[in-house]
Amino acid sequence: MKTSSIPALRVSPELRQQAEAVLEDGETLSAFMLESLAQSIAHRKAQQDFVARGLASGARAKKSGKYVSADRVFSKLSRRLQKAKASAA
Repeated sequence: MKTSSIPALRVSPELRQQAEAVLEDGETLSAFMLESLAQSIAHRKAQQDFVARGLASGARAKKSGKYVSADRVFSKLSRRLQKAKASAA
């Protein structure tokens, strides 16, 4: 696989020092930046997917006319949380 470069990134000396201060043993700044970039991409993709699912759900509800009240949703989520806490204890 052919690789490609990311444009050089200019940062303040303070930001560079902060990044270097959190490097793990043997980790390079480049490796840290690559991992951070990959995690940010994954996070943004998850956000986009979440919004797309929400918009699709809203469109289905609008088309069908079937909606669920916020009270019912919160009640159901509360019960799920209580069950999860009970099983974790």
